[in-house]
Order: sequence, then structure tokens, then C-alpha cells
Amino acid sequence: MANFEISCEHVKVPNGDLQISSYIAYPVGEGTFPAIVILQEIFGVNAHIREVTERIASEGYVAIAPALYQRLAPDFEIGYTAEDVELGRRYKEQTKASELLSDIQAAIAYLKSQSSVKGDAIGCIGFCFGGHVAYLAATLPEMKATASFYGAGITTWTPGSGQPTLARTSEIAGTLYAFFGNQDASIPASAVEQIEAELQKHHISHRVFIYDGAEHGFFCDRRASYNRTAAADAWIQVKQLFSQVLQAV
Repeated sequence: MANFEISCEHVKVPNGDLQISSYIAYPVGEGTFPAIVILQEIFGVNAHIREVTERIASEGYVAIAPALYQRLAPDFEIGYTAEDVELGRRYKEQTKASELLSDIQAAIAYLKSQSSVKGDAIGCIGFCFGGHVAYLAATLPEMKATASFYGAGITTWTPGSGQPTLARTSEIAGTLYAFFGNQDASIPASAVEQIEAELQKHHISHRVFIYDGAEHGFFCDRRASYNRTAAADAWIQVKQLFSQVLQAV
């Protein structure tokens, strides 16, 4: 249930000469609030990602979803057809970890410039490709809380080139929650085990959730793989993470 009346708008987040199209939602009224960066699936900052942004804002956060494909395809937004998946993946393969982190850092700087934001209470949440990017973003020093949903390739790949993103686990300073479905064809159980082992090895504050019968994309109610039970529980866990880590700051 929404607790806060919210306002939403499209804004541009500056990063040098780049202007990153972003969707922002924030509670209406006095006070300061923690802030959350929402990281898109391969489908762009589409209706689902905007809804998640609004949903998080209604819980008492300033929420912003920057366009992760801004450098490649400004204002990119597609649906979920096979052709859409192919196009979204094509752009994903062209991204670079350094540029993604730079753009997320710019979004954090933008948030900190807002008088309604508690600058020391920043978190992020990402889905699919954005779940992988969230794991990367967790290495940023400002990131206190990260929710990573079914990020494929964390153990085998990093955007651009270089060692897999998993190799950066030791750089995570905050708390990370990771969410997976045990029927996800994109993420084998062995990869989830590797991720959890690495988080434990480096003593990262974390929890890993694995949902029976859930497939890739289980949180998105616009996808055929939507799993109402798994999505509902995951949302409870996300709210707990952000509340415990960020509201206490």
C-alpha cells in the first residue's frame, strides 16, 4: 500500500557532455528522504520500470531511473517480443562497465543535489541486465543498499571486457540482497552458488533469495514469466532492506 503521495517527471542528468534521460519520482511534502537508483532491464526505462520507480517513491524514497542505453539509443523503450529481446540484448552487449558506473555516479550526484534527498542514504535496485549492473553499482562507495534481481552473467562476464563482475565482490561496501528463481534458464544454480560463496568469502553483508518455480523476469507483471508469489515476497524483502539500511541513516 502506498504511504506517500508522489510527484513524477522526466529529467536530464548531466554527465559531462552527456545528458542522461531519467525518470524521477519523489514524495510530496516537507522533509528529506533516502534515494534509490532504479536500473532497467534490457527493455529500457519502459512502463514497468517507471511503475517500479513510482512504487518505491510511494514508500518514502526519491527514486530515479536513468537510461542505461543513453549513449547508444536515446529514449530507448521497447516491449517484450522476441524481436524486442534481440534488440535489447544487442545494446546490452555494447555497454561498458566504466560508462555504466560513471552514469550511475552522475545519477547519485543529481540526487544529492536535490534538497529533499538524504545524501548519505543511497541505494539501488536492478532487474535482469539491471540486476547485473546493480551488482556493479554496489561497488560505488555511496551505495549503502543494493537489490539485485536475476542478474545474468555476473560470474562469467562484465559489460565491455575484463574479468567477470563477480571478481569485484570485495569492493562492495554496503548490504546486498540478490534474488533468483530456480527455474531461470539464464542463470544456472551453480552461478547462484558462486555468487553466494563470493559474498561470504569477502564478508559482505548480504542475503540471497531463491524462489521455487520462478523463472527469469519473475518480478515483472508485464512478462509471461511473472510469478505473483515470488514477486510479492521479494518486494517485502526489498522494503525491509531499504528500510533497515537507509531509513536508519
